[in-house]
Amino acid sequence: MLVLTRKLGESIAIDDHIKIMVVQIKGKQVRLGIQAPKETKIHRQEVYEAIQDSNKEAATASPKSVSQVADMLKRGSASGSDNKGS
Repeated sequence: MLVLTRKLGESIAIDDHIKIMVVQIKGKQVRLGIQAPKETKIHRQEVYEAIQDSNKEAATASPKSVSQVADMLKRGSASGSDNKGS
């Protein structure tokens, strides 16, 4: 891990497209500003871990839950409701 020291208003660059700047220091908290291309996904670590956990759960859906969703979809299309215009 690379560890850098930065002061308020100073930044670091990652490649040519990502810039991270220290925008505020208040007590024990540091506020960072991040400039990156829109296609770059940026998350706080705890949010990233929650997304990963959710993706793992979805990928390991039981056959029973998959068949329940299929039944719900069949019932929805059989009733003729396509939610257009309502």
